[in-house]
Amino acid sequence: MQSTIKKKIFDMVDSSYDAEDSSRYFNVVMLVLILLNVTAAILETDANLYSDFKTIFDTFEVVSVGLFTIEYLFRIWSITEDPKYPKPISGRLRFALSPLMLIDLIAILPFYIPIWGMDLRMIRVVRLVRMFRLMKMWRYSKSLSLIQKVIKTKKEELSITLLLGGVLLIIASSLLYYIEHDAQPDKFSSIPAAMWWGVVTLTTVGYGDVFPITSLGKIVGACISILGIGLFALPAGIIASGFASELQNSSHQIRICPHCGQEIT
Repeated sequence: MQSTIKKKIFDMVDSSYDAEDSSRYFNVVMLVLILLNVTAAILETDANLYSDFKTIFDTFEVVSVGLFTIEYLFRIWSITEDPKYPKPISGRLRFALSPLMLIDLIAILPFYIPIWGMDLRMIRVVRLVRMFRLMKMWRYSKSLSLIQKVIKTKKEELSITLLLGGVLLIIASSLLYYIEHDAQPDKFSSIPAAMWWGVVTLTTVGYGDVFPITSLGKIVGACISILGIGLFALPAGIIASGFASELQNSSHQIRICPHCGQEIT
């Protein structure tokens, strides 16, 4: 009897590609609860709003943390139904130390263990990673899998691009430091300080809080800005190329219906 209940709970809280309806409904409810928690945490920062609806906010906090706690305990208790965690003690311990379970634990601990009077409820925002569990069950799973595959396939090209970006950042920041230091000792006090200007310029954000004022500095800054446009467009091109290749390859693959086993034409 206990084994049957545990299996049903495991099927409900488990998020997988072939999830049952109960699991899908459960994850939708949990996702809505997570989003409501984030919304409440944001609204509570308005002192007047929190004062007017303090009872509602506090009650919702207690109820939602209670539900998150029950969910966490259900996952720990039923995980032995998973062949990867068959042992009652070591299996549950390994599962509890997995990244997603640690996120779940961090999300509820602040409610039970106040830390030096700090309000850490906003940390529950990290539970939004659960959104990916929900997305995996439906058609978005293929898209997420494709993104992961493209990044993995193009990791060498992306790594080289990041390396080039780092080298250009160091060179640009060093040049502007030596050019602008005497004219703006407060803004370009060191090469690390000049790196803020380098990042803002190379990414073409241009906050305008730090900028060259000497003639040579302006010329070098203009050249670096142009180089930044080309350099930071490279990752987008590499990823777009990877998507095109993967989509072309997938179009030639034979698709089999999971229900009837026949080829999908």
